[in-house]
Amino acid sequence: MIRPFFAPLLAGIVLACVAAPAAQAGPTDTMRRIADPDGGIIAIAHRGCHAAAPRRGLGTVPENSRAALLRCAELGVEVMETDVRRTRDGYLVMVHDDSVDRTTDGTGRVADLTLAQIRALRLRDDEGGAGAAPTGERVPTLDELLALARGRIVLNLDVKDAIYGEVVDGVVRAGATDRVIVKTFAGIGSPPLAAMSPYDRVPFAPIPITGDPAAGDVPAIIRRQAAGRRRPIAVELPRLPLASLPASVAAARQAGIAVWVNTLFEGFVVGLGGDTAATRDPDAVWGRLANDGVRLIQTDAVEALLDWRQTYGRARR
Repeated sequence: MIRPFFAPLLAGIVLACVAAPAAQAGPTDTMRRIADPDGGIIAIAHRGCHAAAPRRGLGTVPENSRAALLRCAELGVEVMETDVRRTRDGYLVMVHDDSVDRTTDGTGRVADLTLAQIRALRLRDDEGGAGAAPTGERVPTLDELLALARGRIVLNLDVKDAIYGEVVDGVVRAGATDRVIVKTFAGIGSPPLAAMSPYDRVPFAPIPITGDPAAGDVPAIIRRQAAGRRRPIAVELPRLPLASLPASVAAARQAGIAVWVNTLFEGFVVGLGGDTAATRDPDAVWGRLANDGVRLIQTDAVEALLDWRQTYGRARR
């Protein structure tokens, strides 16, 4: 029997455990939760946690930077989406665009610049642009970001050039095959990619591509990709109508694959809304997705997603 004196203390301890940031668990637990149908909502930060988190007293940092990764780990985000390109001299660097114009104080195509030239540039704050101030952050290499992520966060590597083999080789050299997710596009005629090189060496997530998402191709692509001897860890849904979401989620759940949806910009589920709508009414966007079986949510509104997830989790309990 719990004495009345200890009841408030015990309640506080339980609440603290419920609200504890996911950063304490680490990448191994995140990968287990992604694979577990009861693993809960996974927060994915688009190009890292670059946006301000005003309720936590935190300002902006450059996208795809070391600072953006450390911020994600501090906030308790489980996955950081980040972009990989190749320099002229063969190094793999973390840049979204094909040029450095938007995100740095320099200019030029990534493929035309050497690593030394890119290293000399300063990353602009937040999402960059001419009005964003240069910072002290520099463009990291893939090796550097993999090393920094160890023990902190899972990296979703969005490979922007035809360099999948090189990227996976880099992941293997870093001993990071248990804490990354690599994705690529799969169509109705694509073979099951998770069992094919180089995707068979890392956790893999296909992105279905189709000319008409409402015509039923997305569920068929999911079933096709799940039919191989090695199963994808997740499927990232493309832009599709809200009416097409249930069938796609059902196909993934039947295959034992987690569903990933982007609420970036106007949102990838047409008719539901994106980050702006979600920050105004999170239950109408993120809550609807979660109730429909989506567990992996990628956003630029990281702080708002984390705050909603806590209340959603408590309500579910």
